[in-house]
Amino acid sequence: MNAKLINIGFGNIVSASRIIAIVSPESAPIKRVISEARDRAMLIDATYGRRTRAVIFADSGHIILSAVQPETVKHRLQACDPVTENENHE
Repeated sequence: MNAKLINIGFGNIVSASRIIAIVSPESAPIKRVISEARDRAMLIDATYGRRTRAVIFADSGHIILSAVQPETVKHRLQACDPVTENENHE
């Protein structure tokens, strides 16, 4: 098994293959999703008390909060997947 892992800040690591989406937490619908995930005990807060800058949706239904920018998570995700990196440069 060759699982690709990405750092989402402060040494927290997520399996790249489980990520569905990476979004900014600014909009009201995303804030609502975060609140609902918290109520359902499906929220993973990996911010260490810092400001949430990225919301990561996992295929398991979990919502992961990160203190790093969505662009940074995207770049780290692309760095672990050379096929995706090549597609973006064509």
